Amino acid sequence: MTARRPRWGSLQFYPRKRAAKFLPSVNWSNQIAFPSKEDGILGFITYKAGMATAVVKDNTDKSMTQNKKIAIPVTILEAPDMKIFSVRFYKNNLVIKDIIVSADKELKRIVRVPKTLKSLDTELPKHYDDIRIIAYSLPKDTSIKKTPDLIELAVNSKDKLAFIRSLIGKQISLKDFLKFDLFDIRGLTRGKGLVGPVKRFGLGLKGHKSEKGVRRPGSLGPWHPARVTFRTPMAGQMGMFSRVIYNVKSINSGNIKEKNINPSQGFKHYGKIRTNYILVKGSVHGPVKRQILLTPAVRPTKESAKKKYEFLELIQ
Repeated sequence: MTARRPRWGSLQFYPRKRAAKFLPSVNWSNQIAFPSKEDGILGFITYKAGMATAVVKDNTDKSMTQNKKIAIPVTILEAPDMKIFSVRFYKNNLVIKDIIVSADKELKRIVRVPKTLKSLDTELPKHYDDIRIIAYSLPKDTSIKKTPDLIELAVNSKDKLAFIRSLIGKQISLKDFLKFDLFDIRGLTRGKGLVGPVKRFGLGLKGHKSEKGVRRPGSLGPWHPARVTFRTPMAGQMGMFSRVIYNVKSINSGNIKEKNINPSQGFKHYGKIRTNYILVKGSVHGPVKRQILLTPAVRPTKESAKKKYEFLELIQ
């Protein structure tokens, strides 16, 4: 009797190829309501600086380490301010108008910017269902690069147009976004290039007396249909995939001028943080300097929501 097992390689992530862009798009229509009653944007661009160990006091109710000091791994994300590039109007889930409201010189590196900006009131469409913004980061304030990153963000407000008007031309800080403790973290995994089927799909090695290779599948499929199907595990691209980590806990945040958390030599392969930062529990996918998008937790669990940590110190 032949052994039975689940197929190798989840089809949830098919096709296994590089992501089209560094910052993954978010399906805002599937997001739950904003977990805060206050007005705010539903996403923030950050950059991965590195990892460290945080000493915290566990204030979680009925925890085995309640009221005790524990050490947990944290990832440090630098969060420079953002600004609004354009205001996007939707009707029936289609973009009907995109009004550019910023012409910073840094934007000329990646998009076409008009010489003169039109007024938002004069270009306002008569009928629309939803309003979102195209925001861009200001990495020139950091030590890693100058080219900004753009992302479409949803807005939580009863009067979205008035709220967006109040943000045009102003810098949006991390403090304006932090109204909750749980995040979903979106980004790209570390790229590994061309990888064989053993590492890519988890195949088992064949016996050492195999005539046609140890690190390859035993068969490429049946005689008919006379082609290799997509289900056959084969060598190909590994990494640079868009992934989401759900329900990540925020441990601490602040500004580097108020509390300096930089190591004396700076973070490895990153340098020193110069702007706002946030510490999140656990690891975050991707190498250092990778763009990471923070969004409110779309499906928080009771277990993750009840955890409470009081930040004490950071150990590099």
